[in-house]
Amino acid sequence: MNPTFRLGGEIEVRRLGFGAMRIVENAEEGKRVLRRALELGVNFVDTADIYGAGRSEELIAEALHPYPDGLVIATKGGLGYGFQERIRDGRPEHLREACDASLRRLRLERIDLYQLHRHDPEVPIEESVAALEELRQEGKIRLIGLSNVSVSQLRAAQTAATIVSVQNEFSRGLLTSEAVLEACEAEDIAFIPRNPLGEGLGDPADELRWLLDRSPVMLPIPGTSKVEHLEANMSAVL
Repeated sequence: MNPTFRLGGEIEVRRLGFGAMRIVENAEEGKRVLRRALELGVNFVDTADIYGAGRSEELIAEALHPYPDGLVIATKGGLGYGFQERIRDGRPEHLREACDASLRRLRLERIDLYQLHRHDPEVPIEESVAALEELRQEGKIRLIGLSNVSVSQLRAAQTAATIVSVQNEFSRGLLTSEAVLEACEAEDIAFIPRNPLGEGLGDPADELRWLLDRSPVMLPIPGTSKVEHLEANMSAVL
């Protein structure tokens, strides 16, 4: 098993990353989890502006900034939260505002991987992705990814920009995105399985090893709010 993957052919990450959705449950413990993840070799951290209404991004910066060389931070935009009217918002103007807000919270000048969190049915996905491509050309985004998409949506998005990753729900017990995984494998696009441990019925390390063995483009990002759970997850590759 190759322990690393090159996102977009240019950024090398360890294939077992960390999902930062749950660090907002307890801020101080969340920061300890982030620091311990890096000690254990994680160099790919995934978050989203909606996690804790921006708090996850803030905690990443509080715990890890100034960031060590080689740390890759991925985030997402395109879902509303709080009192916003639109649950999904893929309008170019919203994505620009969301990207700028994430840059501020993460204390970054450029986001390594920015992902459209979910397709907005009121906006063609090509239009949303074209807005991300403009941000990439402006230097605010390095690479573009998608989340929660079908193969046809991936293909449509690829007409507007180079897509280097897809993040869909996937686990041993939920294989509904196998066609998307196969499309990613064919083009060396990273497949980031959301909720990789599924219902939590199996041993976490066994479930993660199964995913890592399932495909060379698989980049699981198990998330947790506790250091002991993180260490159990990381035993899959230690």
